Amino acid sequence: MEVSNKDINNLRLRKIKSIIFKAIVWLCGILTVGILVYILLFILIRGLPKINMEFLFGEYNSKNLSAFSSIVTTIEMIVISLLISVPIGVFCAIYLTEYSKRGNKAVKVIRLAVDTLAGIPSIIYGLFGMIFFVNVLGFRASVISGIGTISIMILPVIISSSEEAIKSVPDTYREGSYGLGATRLRTVFKIVLPTAIPGILAGVILAIGRIVGETAALIFTSGTNVMKEPTLNLFASQRTLAIHMYMLATEGLPHSKDMAFATGSILILIVFLINFATTKLAGRLGRLNDGK
Repeated sequence: MEVSNKDINNLRLRKIKSIIFKAIVWLCGILTVGILVYILLFILIRGLPKINMEFLFGEYNSKNLSAFSSIVTTIEMIVISLLISVPIGVFCAIYLTEYSKRGNKAVKVIRLAVDTLAGIPSIIYGLFGMIFFVNVLGFRASVISGIGTISIMILPVIISSSEEAIKSVPDTYREGSYGLGATRLRTVFKIVLPTAIPGILAGVILAIGRIVGETAALIFTSGTNVMKEPTLNLFASQRTLAIHMYMLATEGLPHSKDMAFATGSILILIVFLINFATTKLAGRLGRLNDGK
């Protein structure tokens, strides 16, 4: 069968289009990675040389703008916020995927609420937290007010990621469990959740990133005070690392901007370490489930 010149031209045109689209995809990927690398290097090169033991563990004063108390507050806020939001988010996702019926009005309302919460600007969360936690409940500007606000902020991320992770579990797993006589509750906790844990942890990583980088909502709720020494008092007003960096960048002290870059470097390192550890844990759990 002979191939016409028109077919040859069409084939060449498709190859040219394929090469062009491939080049665009590679260019976008390289540009994205390049921007990330530039931002990281810009902050780390200026910040890492300023980090020393006094800045990390010293007492905060006008000469030493120590980040020690802010580091403790940030870790405290991450841990407690996740302890509150992860169980609520995962159980909500379990209800949406495993127990709710199709067309259920309650499910539609919950999904609408999740989508709405995900799109609300953080400053609105801050205003809500200031009115509800600070004024109505009387917690004042404190770490507990910030934790309550942040816990609500990260719920949509955890619910959405957990729901998608649970949906990705093959139905054959559930059918096999039911076939062996297991109840729905046992199937969920022994079969579905262990398989979905890597996907759930991916949502937890995104939630941690939002907690660590949040400033607008926390300025209204946890305050901008900084303790000379770290405290575990949840009802004390204390700043996180992100707020500490913001306040240093806006202060007029000669070395405050350099310390702001140092704080930013610490933030980057903390996020990297948490993401690395969580990713490794997710991979390990995934391999253990595959082995079963």
